[in-house]
Amino acid sequence: MTFDIRPVVDADADKLIKLIGDCFSEYEGVFIDLSDLDADLKAYETALSFQNGEGFVAVAQDGEIVGSVACAPSGENCFELKRLYLSERLRGTGMGLKLLKLAEDTARSRGATMMDAWSDTRFTRAHRFYEREGYVKEQETRELNDISETIEFYFTKTF
Repeated sequence: MTFDIRPVVDADADKLIKLIGDCFSEYEGVFIDLSDLDADLKAYETALSFQNGEGFVAVAQDGEIVGSVACAPSGENCFELKRLYLSERLRGTGMGLKLLKLAEDTARSRGATMMDAWSDTRFTRAHRFYEREGYVKEQETRELNDISETIEFYFTKTF
């Protein structure tokens, strides 16, 4: 199976929302909320441009979006990893690592020496992946006060 990785565009909205919604549905009590926290997905390229960020999608031959990743500046010499999601059928294939490295390389090319990430406390598989790739789970957490009652862990990686 081959996939194209390309910059995200606003026209990807429906397929990107489906990918992330499918990922969320794997966890009890995690919901996509297009009227609030996830409203940026309706025009994700535009939302990222307001943050001076960049996003990418992995697209299957049939046009399905099977992966996503983005990054945006979050401080001096620091970028935030955003929206790293992968279709369940592609987990363990190396595609997630490829997307992560793309975001890290993008951040580094723009002067970042550090990447940070926030991840729902329920996404334990993602946490293992981040830690395996050199991210450190810090003590800090944050509550999003959203419909999923999300609490997130904070991860950092120095390049």
